[in-house]
This record gives sequence, C-alpha cells and structure tokens, in this order.
Amino acid sequence: MAADSFLMPPCRKIRICKAKREPNLNHSDSSSGVEPQDADYPYVPQLCDELENLILARFPRSEYWKLYLLNKHFLQILKSGELFKIRRQIGFKESSIFMSASGCNSWWAFDRLFKCCRKLPELPSRDVCFIGGDKESLCAGSHLIVSGREITDGNVVWRFELETSKWIKGPFMIDPRCLFASATCGTFGFVAGGIGMGLIGTNVLNSAEKYNPETKSWESLPCMHKQRKLCSGCFMDNKFYVIGGKDENNNELTCGEAYNQDKNTWELIPDMLKDDDNQVATQQSPPLLAVVNNELYSLKTSSNELRVYIKNSNTWKKLGAVPVRADLHKGWGVAFKSLANELLVIGFSSSISSGNDNGKGMTIYTCKPEPESKELQWRCIEGYKDRLNFFLLNCCVMVA
Repeated sequence: MAADSFLMPPCRKIRICKAKREPNLNHSDSSSGVEPQDADYPYVPQLCDELENLILARFPRSEYWKLYLLNKHFLQILKSGELFKIRRQIGFKESSIFMSASGCNSWWAFDRLFKCCRKLPELPSRDVCFIGGDKESLCAGSHLIVSGREITDGNVVWRFELETSKWIKGPFMIDPRCLFASATCGTFGFVAGGIGMGLIGTNVLNSAEKYNPETKSWESLPCMHKQRKLCSGCFMDNKFYVIGGKDENNNELTCGEAYNQDKNTWELIPDMLKDDDNQVATQQSPPLLAVVNNELYSLKTSSNELRVYIKNSNTWKKLGAVPVRADLHKGWGVAFKSLANELLVIGFSSSISSGNDNGKGMTIYTCKPEPESKELQWRCIEGYKDRLNFFLLNCCVMVA
C-alpha cells in the first residue's frame, strides 16, 4: 500500500447555519428561520460522496428536517432523493405515521415509537370544498398521497414529497375517484373501486390503478369483477386485496378480490367478510383491515372486536376486544393500521365510559398479534394523545 494512502484527505470549508430564533420542537419545514454562515474547520477531513451518502442514509428519517438546517450541501442531497434510493438498496427502512384529525386542517408526522412529532407544511389548496370535504390518503415510497374534491377541478390529488418537504398538486388519477380501496406494496401505491365523478354524474367503479413515485404517474390495471365503493384494500401473499364495500345498487358486498401482479388478473373470493355465524358483517365505514406478518386482521366496528382471517377455511377467528371505541361512530374516525410487526389502533378510549381516563379522549395502542393467541397484550403509547382530536379524518403509514 502506498505511503501517501494514509495521508489525511483534503479539508473543506463547511457551511453552517445560524438560527434567528429558538428552534420549535413542533418543527414545520415550511420555514426554517435560519441564515447560512461560513466557518473554517481545518481539522475536519472530507469524506468521499459515496461514504457520506451511506452514512446519511442511515440517519433516522424522522430527524431529516435537521439536515435541512445544517447546510446547503445536505439540503441538495435530500432534495435529490438519492438518500431514499440508497435506503431501498441497502434495505434500511423505518415506519412513520401521518395523521389529520377533526378540527385541524394540518397534517402531522410521527415516528414509529411516537417519540418524535412534527407538523407538515400547510397543504396549499384554498378550495373550501377540498378543505372541508372528505379525503382519502395513502403512501407510496416517500410520497404521501391525499385525494379530495375541489370545486374547479373535481377529484384531485395532492402529494407531499419527503425529499423536498413540499406539497405538489397532481398527478391526477386516470379515473378520479373517492371512497376507494388503497394499499401499498414496496414503493408502489394501489387504488381500486370507489365513486367516479364523470361528466354525466357519479358512478361506482371497478377500475384499478397503480402509482409509481419514481415516474410520478398512474398506470391502469385490469378491472375488478365487481363494481364497489366504500371498500378497503391491503397487501397479502404479494397480492392486492380489495374487500367488502357496496355495489352499484348500494347492496353490501361480502366478497373480496385479489390482484395477482405476475398474472395481471383478479381472483374473486366469495363470502370473505361473512362472520362465523354466517351473517353479513354490515358496517357503515369501509372495513377496518390490517396485515401483519402476512396475516389479515379485521376490527369489527359493531363489537370493537379483533378478528384474524383463516385463509384455508375462508373464515374469521375472534381474538378479543380492542381498547378503543370503534363502535362510537360506526368505524369512522378510527385508525387501524399495520406498523411493521405490530397492529396500531387509534381512537376514542374505551376506558372513558368506566371513568378511568380523566377525560382524555384520544388513545394510541399497539400490540404484536398472534393468530393462535387467546389474549392480546395492548401497549398504550403516551406522549401525544392530547395533541390531536380523537376523531381521525385520515391516517396512513409510510415505510421508506
């Protein structure tokens, strides 16, 4: 090895930032309140770009906003999206939860352990219909997709990009829709069904689409067997499942459908949502579904009961009650999601009726479900339950 290979790499001038004011713990990336300053640190060696990026890619994503304040070099790296590509290549991922609650037009981001919280920049839409109306959300890669209706453009899509920490309008779905099923697989987002808004009025859809965050575009998929609205989606066995909902005649659907990406076809699964007593699981909200360790779980809103799907027999097994009141608004306002190897449920505390909650409504619980378990152990997450209204308008999990 050459002797000069042990020499210190060339030093460089580091650009730092000086804050104008005290930092806000509930940081919003829309304004940092910083101005750059030059500083010379002759003892700091320069890392090669490849090594520097590998180090930054392992930096906790919930703390990325701090890199925006560090210097312009790191800011450019973040905006390029290179760190997220490296994270995917090395299999380094972490979950975060995005929420919007009743009484607040803002979106909030939480890390998996709910120890870090930040308010996202305000969504730029000034349309009163979009602001006050119902919205759907899903995550695809490093994009948060929010769909709603505007007076001028009809059903629209806004996306929040982690790379730039900005909201951008579009791209719109090929078939604009609301009350649809959605799910995420890898970096792709999938939607199906819902209510379409055409020139001659509304109609219930059986079409499906896939969103690619790399190309920022939607791709049409084959149509489902059934038209359905108010349905739910999930990914299991590497298939996109669309379950339940109502058909074009407003009849309850108990069947499900599974989209096979390799075959590019849909498989119809009869009676997927029927209870053990062979009665239809009727509910006002779309089915509350989550997949953990490739097992499908459902929160039955009429009884606040958790169930697991038995694939071989096309039946459901009861796993006991959850610690929130999903029945309070017939399933609306409750978050029921998969969070890595855990179930996440957020809503109105079931302990309020017994007087054990001191009036604090919103509660956050997680558990590691076991299909063979007789009793699940729910863990209450403290810290942020008083920050948002217990009635959630939107909630989705991003893994990037």
